[in-house]
Amino acid sequence: MRQVHQLPHLGLLLFFIISSQRCKTSEVHEQNQLEDLKALLNILVHSHYTNGVQAASALLSLRLVGIQRQELQQKLTQEVIEHALNKVPDLSSGQLAWTIMALGACRNPDEKFIYDSHLVQHLEEKFKEEIRNMETHNGNPLTNYYQLSQDVLALCLFSGNYLTTEIAHFFSPENKNYYFGGQFSVDTGAMAVLALTCVKGSITNHQVEADQSVMQRIDSHIRILVKKILSEKKENYLLGNIYSTGEAIQALLVSASYYKESEWSYQRTLDAVHKEISQGAFKIPVAAAQILPALMRKTYLDVNKDSPCPGSSSNLNVSIPESGSVTPPPSSSLITVHYSVKINKTDSTNVTVQNGSVFLDVMEKAQGQNKTLYGFTMKETSWGPYITSVQGLKANNNDRTYWEILSGGIPLRQGVGSYVVHDGEYLEIRWSKY
Repeated sequence: MRQVHQLPHLGLLLFFIISSQRCKTSEVHEQNQLEDLKALLNILVHSHYTNGVQAASALLSLRLVGIQRQELQQKLTQEVIEHALNKVPDLSSGQLAWTIMALGACRNPDEKFIYDSHLVQHLEEKFKEEIRNMETHNGNPLTNYYQLSQDVLALCLFSGNYLTTEIAHFFSPENKNYYFGGQFSVDTGAMAVLALTCVKGSITNHQVEADQSVMQRIDSHIRILVKKILSEKKENYLLGNIYSTGEAIQALLVSASYYKESEWSYQRTLDAVHKEISQGAFKIPVAAAQILPALMRKTYLDVNKDSPCPGSSSNLNVSIPESGSVTPPPSSSLITVHYSVKINKTDSTNVTVQNGSVFLDVMEKAQGQNKTLYGFTMKETSWGPYITSVQGLKANNNDRTYWEILSGGIPLRQGVGSYVVHDGEYLEIRWSKY
């Protein structure tokens, strides 16, 4: 009989033990996530921004999630403004769109510069140039559909002028510009969803004019693009790849009415992202800036030029390590890799570089060996160096050609300035079409 009387007490004891373990597990989980957020913030705080486009990306992210570091924001703002003053004619449409969004992310003194410098009007003209290029070059924009979506989003948020009929026509989900090498581009689709959602909201609120058929087409575009994004969900709940997941999360957060709750779990994707952060996936400032809003359940549609900048987020009000207390320099030992350039034929060489070198170091070393076979040109982008030509052959948006970088025959998801090479690796840069 004693055992019968003791069973409820035993069950109660087990309940408290399990509950205690769950609480401890939850505390550890939250602490790990906080450490990940600190790591992202550390990258943004201590990075050396080489141009205003990178600074704009960081500034937009910090303002969006409510990180109030006055000295840092002043520094970033100054870089963005100086870059805009000197480079507006040279900026791509998407770069200008991000500059506007960063400076005007909330009501602050920087918005005066936007209007005094007529940045929105400049963006309207650049967007028209994109449309004209598509009309005369087989539907190909001057840049790409990711930047085109950035344009529409910024114009929508900052009361710029655009034609809803053009948006409905050019942003059809079947458009070839959503695809890269035959593969649906998740981050391009996600940025389009954010832009189209903003346009739809403006139509609904009568801020822009559109007839019912245009509204229906835009609504249909959002629905189909969301379906395509969800079709790229991986077993670990990442959406596309780790670098497209941040914007895909944003797109799914603003379009919850277009899919069933069972089709996607924010928490599972969040857990997958935190795992990638702990493994060092976001060492590039723009990558850290891109993922941070999604982790805080913020989207680019939360940019509100009419409201004050948000206060500091309580769970991000953490101490950041001082610059210089981070990763030690790589080993000075040498490694050898196999490097090839492939156009119609393949030219190959062995290259010896320092351990810890990136793909670009290999290209520069090969160029020193033979400039005819391995000479190249590049330009700086927010994601780092972008290869524009090899052997004098230039990438061309109108022809949909580009230089693809690979390791062991597999395309790399990092750029030439960030991918760290390994001893004995087979590296290749290949002339490709998308």
